[in-house]
Amino acid sequence: MTNAKLIGRKEEQAILKAALSSDEAEMVAVIGRRRVGKTFLIKNVLAEYIDFEITGIQNMPRKGQLRNFAYALSEASGKKEAVPEDWFSAFVRLIELLKTKVGKDKQVVFFDELPWLATTRSGFLQGLSFFWNSWAVNQRIVVVICGSAASWMIQKVVNHKGGLHNRITKLIQLYPFTLAETEAYLVSRNIHLNRYHTTQLYMAMGGIPHYLKEIKAGEGAVQNINRICFSPTGLLRKEFTRLYASLFSNSERHVAIIRALATTWSGLNRSEIIKQSKLSDGGGTKRILEELEQSGFISRHYPFGKKKNGLIYRLTDEYSLFYLKFIEPKNNLETEVWQKLSQTQTYKSWSGYAFEGICLKHVAEIKKALSIGGVYAETHTFYQKGTATQKGVQIDLLIDRNDQVINLFEIKFYNAPFEISKSYAVELRTKLGVFQQATKTRKQVFINLLSPFPLVPNKHSVGLVDKALSLDDLFAD
Repeated sequence: MTNAKLIGRKEEQAILKAALSSDEAEMVAVIGRRRVGKTFLIKNVLAEYIDFEITGIQNMPRKGQLRNFAYALSEASGKKEAVPEDWFSAFVRLIELLKTKVGKDKQVVFFDELPWLATTRSGFLQGLSFFWNSWAVNQRIVVVICGSAASWMIQKVVNHKGGLHNRITKLIQLYPFTLAETEAYLVSRNIHLNRYHTTQLYMAMGGIPHYLKEIKAGEGAVQNINRICFSPTGLLRKEFTRLYASLFSNSERHVAIIRALATTWSGLNRSEIIKQSKLSDGGGTKRILEELEQSGFISRHYPFGKKKNGLIYRLTDEYSLFYLKFIEPKNNLETEVWQKLSQTQTYKSWSGYAFEGICLKHVAEIKKALSIGGVYAETHTFYQKGTATQKGVQIDLLIDRNDQVINLFEIKFYNAPFEISKSYAVELRTKLGVFQQATKTRKQVFINLLSPFPLVPNKHSVGLVDKALSLDDLFAD
């Protein structure tokens, strides 16, 4: 077992432990984007029970993967193993090995980076199907399959039409850390930052453990971002070019969509994406959108009151947005890059959108702060186009509740406690009026404010803002 502490992942740990303690054979699929901590989770929970493990090698053909398998077999058996001629032979050899290791504990077999093992027409999935259906299914065994290409894992394994059909007994979708988990992770590494600095870091790199590992104690958010993202040796300076290529074949099409979505804060519909990315309007684009969504890079939603043909896509991967807005355009490696960029109008615009995206990922925490955690609700945005006589209205987040209430959220990213001015109070009342008139809703509508620091109550906020939330609410565990 690794010496590093496992942060969060309570539900995922419980799933793995349940598989280990069950009386039946279990096949557990662990899916999540690159660098999110899948292998770390599995090793931390199951390491002492693993009888055989192999990690696929990227861009390695079948013969190379079979040599890799022979090496892993040698490590598990303690003797030199010959290279199998095909995957059927490889799995026969694995069965023979596991038969010699049967004991009182449940056996664990771990296939990491499965998409790299199962190269095109290699026969790997058929071999895995043979292994499971002819032998493993009748044993006290846990087979863990893991892969960063989430869409591939879902299409080729979870929804497999052949011998692996319906064989997955447990599925773990591993997401990036929440703000609370990010804070706990940093504290576990003896890094103590206040929540404003932690949020700034999250806005630039998201809750990806491998990225967060680069943060140093004694440096604030600006220093860390400058070093990690803009220095010549910074991990995230060139991560973007590696990230998509490692997950998707023909990744230039995926990147084209990411670049298109990075051009707007309001999101794009399918037609707009096709136009901006210059992709064809066919099934291929639909598949790419699904792959990006399943891998956690983009999200989709329907604006309030719109369903058919109203679907909007947003770029929700923090690092990709940060890279395209700031890292890529900054070719010259001058000192204190982020210190200077954070004073620009582009920064102000980006920070508002990035903070809004973080809030949308923490709706469960927002509902908890409103004491409506048990109430069914849907989240939306709202946009009303302006006219010659009326200004357009945009609402960042609304929570449409099943108890006949709608919460309208104003999301503001400021570096100090927020105070509502007279003009801003008028703007909020106008938004409320336009929303009620346009939607004809009969539900009770409350206005809520969400900003990093607590709202300063005054005569303009009292009676207008029902409840104001701050970072402390988003960090709630």
